[in-house]
Amino acid sequence: MAQQLRIDVRLPQGHWAGDVTRAHPSATLRIEQHMPLSKGRGTARCWSNEDLHATVSDHAGIDKCTDAEDGRFSVDISAGGGGFLRPLVDLGVVPRTPFEVRDGWVEWTVEGTRETMRELVNRFRSDEIPHRLLSTRSTSTRLLTPRQREVFEVASREGYWDVPRRINLTELAGLLDVAKSTLSNQLQRIESAVFHAFTEEIRRQSG
Repeated sequence: MAQQLRIDVRLPQGHWAGDVTRAHPSATLRIEQHMPLSKGRGTARCWSNEDLHATVSDHAGIDKCTDAEDGRFSVDISAGGGGFLRPLVDLGVVPRTPFEVRDGWVEWTVEGTRETMRELVNRFRSDEIPHRLLSTRSTSTRLLTPRQREVFEVASREGYWDVPRRINLTELAGLLDVAKSTLSNQLQRIESAVFHAFTEEIRRQSG
């Protein structure tokens, strides 16, 4: 049976995203897309609510950083500059994007068999990588339909649920090429599904 796991992980010194956000502890760095390349290199498309360009460009783990536009920029990550940590690589687990990094901590959502998820947590422990397990749940049943998942991914990436919002309903409807009323209904169904799925977790963490 598949299991989904949400976990906060402390990125090590030398990892570009960890170092940059530790230097800017009030910043939120969102990794919108991440593409591993050969020889430990990679590329990433990012967004930040603060100007991180100078810190990112000067980091030894970054070969190239494009100028930020509306908070978005892209980076070419050098070998050893920091990507997915060794436990993820060894187990073949790829975190979902987008994910966010704050003050050196990254929140990853990963999915796999129960045995793989258990081994992943054990590897974080044995490798002495600081981490905080946020939630686990079975994924034997689909939380969102494929279309709802598509809408969710776009709305999340574009900042519809950010505070303050980075995109409004009208703009999001245009991006998805759907009627505003249709999108509003889809978002309500998505929000309801997510709320009911995580009701008990919300209660536990807010008690």
